[in-house]
Amino acid sequence: MAKRLSYLFHSTKGLILVAIAMIGLETAIFGMLAGPMAEMGVRDFVIRVLKMNLVQAEREGRIIILYHSIAMAVVAIETYMITSLLKMKEFYKLAVRVLITVGYMLTMIFGMGFAYWGHNWALHGLYITGLSLIFFAGVLLVIALWPWNKEYYQPDIAYARTKKGVDIERVAFFATALTTVISALFGAIPGSFYGNGFETFMAQDIIRLPEKTVMEYSVIGHLHIMLALIAIMITLIIGRWLNFKGILHKVAMPLMILGTIVLNLGVWGVATPLEPIAHMIIYVGATPSMLAALLLLIWEWGRLIREGTAHIRKPNLGQKISALVRDPLRFGPLWQMLFMNFTTSFIGIFMAVKLAEIFRVWPAHEERIELTGHWHVLSAIIATIILLYYGDMLGLKGKIRKWYGWSIIILSDIAFGAVTIFEMKRLFITEAVQQPLVNGLMYAIDFGLGMLLLLLAIVMVWRLVDLFKKEGRWTEEVDHELSEEVTI
Repeated sequence: MAKRLSYLFHSTKGLILVAIAMIGLETAIFGMLAGPMAEMGVRDFVIRVLKMNLVQAEREGRIIILYHSIAMAVVAIETYMITSLLKMKEFYKLAVRVLITVGYMLTMIFGMGFAYWGHNWALHGLYITGLSLIFFAGVLLVIALWPWNKEYYQPDIAYARTKKGVDIERVAFFATALTTVISALFGAIPGSFYGNGFETFMAQDIIRLPEKTVMEYSVIGHLHIMLALIAIMITLIIGRWLNFKGILHKVAMPLMILGTIVLNLGVWGVATPLEPIAHMIIYVGATPSMLAALLLLIWEWGRLIREGTAHIRKPNLGQKISALVRDPLRFGPLWQMLFMNFTTSFIGIFMAVKLAEIFRVWPAHEERIELTGHWHVLSAIIATIILLYYGDMLGLKGKIRKWYGWSIIILSDIAFGAVTIFEMKRLFITEAVQQPLVNGLMYAIDFGLGMLLLLLAIVMVWRLVDLFKKEGRWTEEVDHELSEEVTI
């Protein structure tokens, strides 16, 4: 038992496994309270069986705590990946992992207990304690990532570096971590004003109010920038995992740093007198970051094609495509990033540009659907990228690797594509004749997400069964990871 606990709470793979299991369990349970489940009677059954105490007037507060619970576990997963991929002192690595693990578990367990099972304020205090520990873990991570320490200089000229040897990629990780810690305050400060005139609200519910308070702007900015920073960090993690280097790496890393800083300045400006021009600054910041991700995609897809066609003198288009998609766990993360542009990034930019001309003419309900779908799809795509990387970390091979990878890619893209069409349906169909389309889209969304959760459940059961084996796969993973840590 001691060895198993050591695997789950000491090794990178174990820590990620626990966090994914927690997210999967929470998504499965509380997903049954959503709209489609209510129509089938599942919602009322779950509430009765689990003895939940739900008041309709408190719905916004419950959802906010639910979002934070899941988001903190995702941030913890990314932190585990960072501490395993980048060199840092053992003290910081251990301290960051301990703090963020205890933090997200307190946040998730006691936050949901407070929100859905009556309001015991001791549970809310533990929820806030969890968030505070995660914040402190972020501060320590920023210190650990300090790139101007000579121990972390990059000696290889194939990677982005300054003349003195400062690792530009590490600077990008540092900038993203630092701005994440700062941007967390834009949610924490309004939260500290509860009971003093500030009330919980959903961003999509106040979007058309002509006047908004500084606190409301702060929360809206917090929502947007934290999602954006999680996306930027997973891009850097994937690049590190794939060993991104060369001329494109030297161009991409400064662009990522520039984009991250400008994007944050724009979002922070939303809660200041600079609000009228803040969105323009945000667009300027988003562009370099997206371009850096595109350069990573070009580099990795080019490498996949070269590796897969090395034995062919003059490969044709079909052979190049076959080589590109041969390994879904290497192809998939960057494909999801590209697919993200068509389901979130381009849609968001189009909406912002045509806001007054098109979207503000629609009923408010339609704009709320677009905003809610936009945020959910972005979050879920990041989750699929994490799952694809995790599959490679587990060392999946052969048919299992292909089935796992392609199932995640195809099922999620069916659901996300359907959500995007549902968001924008008013562009090409009237409300009077929309129902057949809406029904079909709902079936596609429910099928894609339902099967994706089933796949995740199968993986979690497999890992649980393996954990009970005396000489299971988990023992090999512990030995392999420990041997890697010794060589660093």
